[in-house]
Amino acid sequence: QVQLVESGGGLVQPGGSLRLSCVVSGSIFSINVMGWYRQAPGKQRAMVAAITSGGSTNYADSVKGRFTISRDNAKNTVYLQMNSLKPEDTAVYYCNAGAIVVAAGQLSALEVWGQGTLVTVSS
Repeated sequence: QVQLVESGGGLVQPGGSLRLSCVVSGSIFSINVMGWYRQAPGKQRAMVAAITSGGSTNYADSVKGRFTISRDNAKNTVYLQMNSLKPEDTAVYYCNAGAIVVAAGQLSALEVWGQGTLVTVSS
């Protein structure tokens, strides 16, 4: 069984910063892409940022220059540093990982989601 546990959400004023963390645990053989998605009220879940095991990154246009994704492969952890936060960044942020897991002695590909952490940007 593989689990993703996010932390770091909360209430912040416009212009402020937050750092989200997501730890992947379980019977993991390897993790390829890790990413952050968000879902605002009444909207569909959308990709915010993603990072491969080699460190290549991709960002949504709305967060480029303000958010930075990084990962620690040794700790199976991905981070999202969010600066210059705006009210429109308010959403539930979800961690996502594409992993190869060990189950019943075999390797299987699995996409796993975290439970989400709420980020509220408001004065």
